[in-house]
Amino acid sequence: MLVKIHKSYRDVVAICDSELLGKTYEEGEKILEVRETFYNGEEVSEAELIKLAKEMSKEDATFNIVGKKSVEAALKAGIISEEGIKKVEGIPFALVLL
Repeated sequence: MLVKIHKSYRDVVAICDSELLGKTYEEGEKILEVRETFYNGEEVSEAELIKLAKEMSKEDATFNIVGKKSVEAALKAGIISEEGIKKVEGIPFALVLL
């Protein structure tokens, strides 16, 4: 999984499954674009991602999460719930504004 933290007045944490990087998914009006410029960051394990997500959620960060493994890790970290998960072409994603 890849993690990239965009620094601004509120940090934006971009998380995606590595194999989805650079791909675009479309379903009707919905488009999910996994741009390298936004998501390509550090490769991390599930344990590292869970720890980072918990820490960043305490810092009032926002999250963009794409992919089955990444979404599952975010669920385990407690930063998203099942109700917040959407799909495009079967690819799960979640946006978190804490």
